[in-house]
Amino acid sequence: MSTPVLGHRRAGALLPLTCLTGALGREGRAFIDWLAEAGFSVWQFLPAGPTGADGSPYWVRSDCAGNPAVLDLEEMPPLDTAEHRSFLESARPWLEDYACFEALSRLHGGSAWWSWPPEHRDRDRQALERVRREQAEPIREIEALQFAFAWQWRRLRDHARSRGVLLFGDLPFYVAPDSVETWAHRGQFQLQATGMPRAVAGVPPDYFSQLGQLWGNPLYDWDAMLRDGFTLWRNRVRRQLERVDLLRLDHFRALAAHWAVPAEAPDARSGEWKRTPGWALLRTLRDDLGDLPIVAEDLGVITPEVEDLRRAFAFPGMRVLQFGFDGVSDNPHLPHMHERDAVVYTGTHDNDTAAGWYASLDAETARRVDFYLGLAPGAMPEALVRAALASVSALAVIPVQDLLALGSSARFNTPATTEGNWLWRLPAGSLTPELAGHYLHLNRAYGRAK
Repeated sequence: MSTPVLGHRRAGALLPLTCLTGALGREGRAFIDWLAEAGFSVWQFLPAGPTGADGSPYWVRSDCAGNPAVLDLEEMPPLDTAEHRSFLESARPWLEDYACFEALSRLHGGSAWWSWPPEHRDRDRQALERVRREQAEPIREIEALQFAFAWQWRRLRDHARSRGVLLFGDLPFYVAPDSVETWAHRGQFQLQATGMPRAVAGVPPDYFSQLGQLWGNPLYDWDAMLRDGFTLWRNRVRRQLERVDLLRLDHFRALAAHWAVPAEAPDARSGEWKRTPGWALLRTLRDDLGDLPIVAEDLGVITPEVEDLRRAFAFPGMRVLQFGFDGVSDNPHLPHMHERDAVVYTGTHDNDTAAGWYASLDAETARRVDFYLGLAPGAMPEALVRAALASVSALAVIPVQDLLALGSSARFNTPATTEGNWLWRLPAGSLTPELAGHYLHLNRAYGRAK
C-alpha cells in the first residue's frame, strides 16, 4: 500500500468544513477534540476552495485558494508582519492571478470571465497592470483573506496533529468554467476563442440519474498537458498535499477515460468516452511528489482498465454500504467483499443519510438489508455504522449525520439537482461527551481506536 497513513485500522468522520461556523478556528478545533475523544483519527471534508454562487465545493473558482467562508473571523492574523510578507512572496505564483481574477469579477458584477471586455478576458498585459493599480485595495483585501486562510489552516492542522487526527481532503477532478485556472491557463482546456467550453464533463446514466449527470465543467486539453509535463496537475496536487495527510481524488475513473459531452447538449446522454493519459499523469505525479497518499473515488461505471490503473499505483478505493444491497452476492460494496486496501463508508456526501436511505427502501431491498445485518427493530442506522467499523477495510468513514442518526432532512447533496444542496449545518451541542464515549467503545471494539 502506497498510503502509509492507512498502515493500521482507523475510523474517521465525514463533515464538510462549511457545516461548521468558522471551521478553521474554534469550532474546527472543538470538532477535532471530539473526534479524538471518540476514538476517531481522521477528519474527512470536501474540497476547501472558494465556490460559486451555488455553494458547490466541486465547482471551485481556484485550485490553490481557500474558501474565506470557513474562516473564524474572531481569530484573524495580524497583517504587515514578516509572516504575512513571506506568505505573499511564496504564494505569488498563484495568488497574483487569483486576486486579479476576483477583483475583475467584482468589477464586472460577478459575470463570467468570458463575458468581460476583450482586454480583460484575454489578459492583455497593459490592461491587467492598470487593473492591479486601480483595484489595489480590493486586491489587498483578497490577498489578506488568503493569508488568513493559510494562517488558520496551519494552526488547525497543528492542533489535529497534537490530537492524533489526520486531515483527509478532496480534490475535484475538474475546475469550474468560471475559474482562475480556465482564465489564466486557457491553453490547458478545451475552450473556444471566446473562452466558452467546446465540450463539457459529466457521466452517463447511472444510479443517480437516468439522464446522466451534466456537470458542465470544461474538459482538459490532454494533448497540451502531455506536452508540458502536466504542470497544471502537478501544481494542483502539490498544493493540496501541503494541506492534508490524505487526499481523495474525485471521479478517479476519468483518468482512464472521461465522458465528453458537446457543450450545447441538454443532458449527458449524448456524450462519449474518450481516453485519458492517466498512466502518464500518475507516473509524473509520483516522480515529482513521491508516494501519493491518494484515495481513488472509484464509484460509478468502473471498468477493468480503471481497476488496473488504481491497483498499479496502490491507491485504496471506496466501498459504500448503501450500494451493496441489490441482491447480488458478490457486490463489491457488501462487507464480505471488502478489501483491506479500501475506505468504507455508510454513505458519501452524495447519498441520503443512512436513516433516510433505510426508510425509503422498497420492501424487497429492506428485507435483504434486515437479513444481511440481522436487524432488530430500531437498529438502524447504528447497524450500518457497526458494519462499516467491522469491515476489513483499513479506514472506515462515517458521515456525521449518521453518527447522529439523522434523517433525510440532513442530507447534504442530491446529485443531478440544483436546489437545496450544500446547506446542512451541524446542530449546536449535538456532539456530546456521552456520544463520544459511545463511539470510543465501538471504535475500540472494532480495533479502530488507538
